[in-house]
Amino acid sequence: MGAFQIKDTHGKRSSSMSFALRWKHENVRLIVLSAMISIAMTFMFLVLLYGTADKHVSVVVNGQETIVSTKQWVLQRLLDEQAITIGTYDKVSMPLNAGVKDGDRITIDKAVPLIVKADGKERTLYTTERTVQAAIDQANISIRSQDKVTPSLSTAVEPDMKISVTRIDKKYSENSFKVPFSIVKKEDPELAKGKQKLVQTGKEGTVIKRFESVFADGVLVSQTLVTKLTQSSSVDQVVAVGTKKEELKLTVLSAKTPSITTLTKRGISFKAKKIIKNFTLTAYSAGVESTGKGKKHPQYGITASGARVQEGRTIAVDPRVIPIGWWVYIEGIGFRRAEDTGGAIKGNKIDVYFDSESYVDQFGLKRGYTVYVLGPKKPESL
Repeated sequence: MGAFQIKDTHGKRSSSMSFALRWKHENVRLIVLSAMISIAMTFMFLVLLYGTADKHVSVVVNGQETIVSTKQWVLQRLLDEQAITIGTYDKVSMPLNAGVKDGDRITIDKAVPLIVKADGKERTLYTTERTVQAAIDQANISIRSQDKVTPSLSTAVEPDMKISVTRIDKKYSENSFKVPFSIVKKEDPELAKGKQKLVQTGKEGTVIKRFESVFADGVLVSQTLVTKLTQSSSVDQVVAVGTKKEELKLTVLSAKTPSITTLTKRGISFKAKKIIKNFTLTAYSAGVESTGKGKKHPQYGITASGARVQEGRTIAVDPRVIPIGWWVYIEGIGFRRAEDTGGAIKGNKIDVYFDSESYVDQFGLKRGYTVYVLGPKKPESL
């Protein structure tokens, strides 16, 4: 009897499944690679399409806005395209390597050089600020309320502008000063005229003055008196000035007055009833300049005694000192008779008559003469 062989159907199925798995395993890499290439090509197409499309971008340089149309998609390339150079100290609102999109707004502030002088130093500052105040702040320079900035802090910045900061300092000092006393003169009717008497001794006062000194960068520019305090007041020196008129002591002379001495002058002996020293002599004539009377005046040449003037004889006197009609002997002049008076002839004063008005002018004023009062008779008859 022959053997019965049974077919292995399971083994055949396993072979078919292994083939399919091997095919799938061998081709999956190809499938993934094809997908990646497809995606990359799509991306490159989109990038190429985006990069070649026109974009409208707003570019603002120092506040001035310009709308530009560009195909550039990186900011640096856009700036190069527009011939815009970015300096070291310039400010840009976005990085230079940033992408550019349609509708972007790019702000660029160009820095300008300034020359800043402060605290004894001068330096160049590059700034994008728009006012002096902001530039000073950027330079970290402190400004006090009393300091002076030129130009003012609100001034707009301009290229190569010179900014000066002057440090203002104020110092105060006090000094003591002497105040001189005043001399006050007061009339004293009890004191003889011409005499003075110290009534109160003067004393200096003291005043304290406070000054404000202003320094600009250490140099004194002004000094002002701010307060004045009287520490001690000055005391006036009081001087009494006499106004009391001395009574003229007169000796009443008469023919009966005894003579006090006998003298000889110019070969003539005479007796004097009184000797008066320190007489003042002046001269006058009969004319208009001396008497106010012209030659046609009825009283021309007539004296107070009624006698007509005569050179070598007539003099004008104060009748209280020398009686009218009396003779005198004047040292250096000679014998004269008191025949006239005058408003200015008071006390020990004699006006000597001369015919010549020119001589009267030459005569002038003479002091220190001694006068001998003789009497009513002419010296020759003594």
